[in-house]
Amino acid sequence: MTERISDLLADISRHTAPGAGVSRLPFTQEHRAALDTIRGWMEKAGLTVTVDAAGTMIGRREGPPGAPVLLFGSHQDSVRNGGMFDGIMGVLLPVLALGELRDMALPFSVEVLAFADEEGVRFPTALIGPRSLAGNFDPASLELRDANGISIRQAMTDFGLDPDAIPQLDRRNRAIIGYVETHIEQGPVLEADDHPVGLVTSICGIERHRLTLCGEPGHAGTVPMALRADALAGAAEMILAVERHARDTDGLIATVGQIAVGPNAVNVIAGNVEFSLEVRSPADELRRETAVHIIKTCAEIAKDRGLELTSDFTYEQGAQPCD
Repeated sequence: MTERISDLLADISRHTAPGAGVSRLPFTQEHRAALDTIRGWMEKAGLTVTVDAAGTMIGRREGPPGAPVLLFGSHQDSVRNGGMFDGIMGVLLPVLALGELRDMALPFSVEVLAFADEEGVRFPTALIGPRSLAGNFDPASLELRDANGISIRQAMTDFGLDPDAIPQLDRRNRAIIGYVETHIEQGPVLEADDHPVGLVTSICGIERHRLTLCGEPGHAGTVPMALRADALAGAAEMILAVERHARDTDGLIATVGQIAVGPNAVNVIAGNVEFSLEVRSPADELRRETAVHIIKTCAEIAKDRGLELTSDFTYEQGAQPCD
């Protein structure tokens, strides 16, 4: 079975944009190809397959009439240049398990969910499918756009979906036993401690900000150091402040994962910098307080350096304890 799992994951990893690793963004040709493969897995396991208005592929095994449903699943999308186990393993394993149990009567229905977008890489939001099922998807987010100016609404429509039907996906009043997700750790702790598996006690809350720093571009050979308003040097100090504060705070992590520099020339002082800030914690109050503190610190650094700073709050997802 281990070899079979490995082979199936390697096979679906071929559905990726060019480049190292796996880059499979939502509502793309790679996504469509992955769904074709997932559909094959589900049908072979005897599941009835549908795709909902948010792009979630659902494989269902029907239980007794009126029985509640147990949900399994994860996401089909990936980060850019990601690994072949992230997300998709949590779709494959329950499908294979149901295939092994297809002749066993179950007292409930089972669904395996393959969410279209969990990572939030293509668009400045995430969890489109899960939010739709939880009844807290904001229709206004359909107008958010990717780097090419394509809105979520347009991308979903071009993919053959009906985003206006998303409110009908709300399952808050349905009989649901629970939701189980198998996922790789994406970290070194289990391996370092020689543990094969761990149980998640809480899902961290996340918030993201976009910080823009404006200085004064100038010739690298003629502007004296004392007269510079170097946006990149200011951003570097801010990024180190983010790292320092997160290291000194238990139960919290913070990351600057994206940065864009202008004019980005070897002999020009940076005039503007835009970078991301992501803060995660299982304690929402700590997360919010930390983000406020970090942005305040960045504002002080900008003032000391004669720079102009603006910040935009782009995303928030509350923490969720797991029972």
